[in-house]
Parts: sequence; structure tokens; C-alpha cells
Amino acid sequence: MTSSILVTGGTGTLGKHVVRRLRDAGRDVRVLSRHTREAEDGVQYMAGDLATGEGVEKAVEGVETIVHLAGSQKGDEDKARKLVQAATLAGEPHLVYISVVGADRIPMSSRVDRAMFGYFGSKLAAEQIVAGSGLPWTTLRATQFHDLTLTTVRQMARMPVIPAPSGFRFQPIDADEVAARLVELALGEPAGRVPDMGGPRAYGMDELVRGYLRATNRHRPIVPLRLPGKAARSFRAGANLAPERAVGHRTWEEFLAERLD
Repeated sequence: MTSSILVTGGTGTLGKHVVRRLRDAGRDVRVLSRHTREAEDGVQYMAGDLATGEGVEKAVEGVETIVHLAGSQKGDEDKARKLVQAATLAGEPHLVYISVVGADRIPMSSRVDRAMFGYFGSKLAAEQIVAGSGLPWTTLRATQFHDLTLTTVRQMARMPVIPAPSGFRFQPIDADEVAARLVELALGEPAGRVPDMGGPRAYGMDELVRGYLRATNRHRPIVPLRLPGKAARSFRAGANLAPERAVGHRTWEEFLAERLD
């Protein structure tokens, strides 16, 4: 009998790829969702909310592996804590967590840092909860997804003049490539913190915007904007990059050509 795997955030950018790949591997999949849905394509949807903890205990019953992908701009540590509490009561499932490259290298020493880059601090706190849970665990850090980068540059391109943080570089990676690695980890033994995953190359923020403008046949002036604070300084130093782990294959240009075709 095939064991069930619970995926939190299973309907999101990364989650939909993970769920599909787990199903392709012949696994029974549960998805924790805030909204009730009928089962489809062999996927069972369990109503629950990690923000409140409602429905989480029922969702984790009987699963041997949990792939925790549900995240937001803040509150990741609270969600991780509620998931760990429920999972501990259910037994000792293997907890696989997705985090972000640089989670431990972006300082949160001021209100400005926390306001602009609090996502990194929240991810680090969630990592620590997973590692200290007493459950068997695996954590993978990845750089920014192409999809989320596209959302950001689209919003920026709406402005008549685009301010781009000077010195900031990003290393976008394909979400499905990260999903393939997460499924490999979920089907394997607990491994603790595994090597990071980064996209094939790093781009300045201005390069990412210009690539999008070219792909959409638009023109906008781009002006450099120097952001204050220690966290911004760490970004300029490349703390959010993984140049030694540029294992992704799909480039930003390839992603844009396919997505915007």
C-alpha cells in the first residue's frame, strides 16, 4: 500500500508542480487547502488553515511525509509551529520544508530591514522550528522563482519611470525544477539541510526589468535607487545568491519567451 503525502500550499506556484510530480510517481496525495474542494486526479483536498490551526490535525493523520510549501510575506514561523504541533501528535512524519537562499544572511537589525525584507527572517524562524521539532526533517533553500520575479517586474513596469534597487542581483530559478528536487527529497530519507538550488545565472534588477520590457515591446526609463539599511547592504553583497549552486537550467529569457508567447 502506498503511503499518503500531505502537501501544504499545494495549489500555489510551487505546490501545483510538486503535487503533479508526486502523482506521476504513483503517490497518494493530500493537499491542505483553506477551501473545501472535491477530490480530483487522485488528489484529496483537506480543509484546514495553518494560520489558525483549524483542520490541521485531521489533515496530518496517517501521513508519512509532509511537504510544507505554504508561505507568505510574514507569519511563516507561526504556520510551521502549528504544523509541527499537529504532526508530532500524529506520529513522526518526515517533514520537508522549502526555504529561501540567504535566510540566515539577511540581517533583521532594524525596523526598515524587517519592513522590507522580513520574509527572510520569517523563513529562517520557520527553518529553526522545523529543525528543532524532533521530527525527521529535510530543508531545501532555493533562490527566487521565475513566476514571482515576473509578478514583481510586471508591477514595476506599470510605472512611467521605474526605480530599480541599485546593486541588487537575483538568481531566478524555474519552479518545476525546484519541485523535482523536492519530490526527490520527499521520497527519500530525511537529510537535514541539503545543498541550495539557484538559477543558471544572476541578473541585476535593472536587467530583469529590461528583459521583460523587451519581451513585451515596451520602453520605460529605469533609474537606480539605493536602498538603506543593513539588509539592503547584504543584498548588494549577494547574500541572496547561490553562485556555487547554479544548478537550474531554464533561464529568465527562456521563461519569458515561453510565458509571454
